[in-house]
Amino acid sequence: MLKEAISYSIDECASVRIVQVTDPHLFADPEAQLLGVNTAHSLDAVLNTIKAVDYPAHLMLATGDISQDYSNESYHNFVKAIAPLNVPCHYLPGNHDDPRIMHLHMQGPSVFGDRRILAGNWQIIMLDSTVRGKPGGHMAEAELELIEAAIADQPDKHTLLVMHHNPVLVGCKWLDQHCMDNGSEFIDAVSNFPQVKGLLWGHVHQSLDQVHQGEQGPMRLMATPSTCIQFKPKSPYFALDAQQPGYRLLELKADGSILTNVYRVPGNKFSPDHESSGY
Repeated sequence: MLKEAISYSIDECASVRIVQVTDPHLFADPEAQLLGVNTAHSLDAVLNTIKAVDYPAHLMLATGDISQDYSNESYHNFVKAIAPLNVPCHYLPGNHDDPRIMHLHMQGPSVFGDRRILAGNWQIIMLDSTVRGKPGGHMAEAELELIEAAIADQPDKHTLLVMHHNPVLVGCKWLDQHCMDNGSEFIDAVSNFPQVKGLLWGHVHQSLDQVHQGEQGPMRLMATPSTCIQFKPKSPYFALDAQQPGYRLLELKADGSILTNVYRVPGNKFSPDHESSGY
């Protein structure tokens, strides 16, 4: 049975403004580091940059790998960190998250784990691409059924599909081993819905913005940098990038088009340990 969606009172002629943050990899200990970067400090730097830009976002999407150590406190730390933005936050799990612990402890007055969001002329569907115990992803048949049912329920709304894993290869041989293993089939399936205008994900710790031309029209494919460490693009082996932590802003236009840009923390404060061989 299709669950009721969270609905925002935004005029259908107006744009829906979104800020996406992803892969913060937080610990219980706010002083803990991942490959030389304090992930709590880098998340705070991203959030401070968002505040400084003063983008009037209607909502935030947090697209997985909130935790690095599966602790209750890591989720509490995330909720506490985002609270000053005063923006409703919708989240989904990544491969470093424990969904059960996540749903128990990602709690706050404006923090939601619901699967569907209705805003303006758009429907946003939050998908679970995780496979328990594995770094790579898979889009289960149940998730495709959710998409089909949600679009049948709101056939006149444009649709943004949000997930953790990349359904397309990013050109990093080591990283593409951990992509969505049925990504091509998934894209073929959702391309049959003219309502689907974009796919948005995290996981790859780098930026990507492509257009997939399907039979029903173009579909935007977007990956977003992590709020902590960055993976070097096009690297055949594990390598960290010197680029700073980042986030994505999106404007979902009433006509179904998407305006979007990636932004990064200014300066060069966060420098990872480039001698690391993995995470």
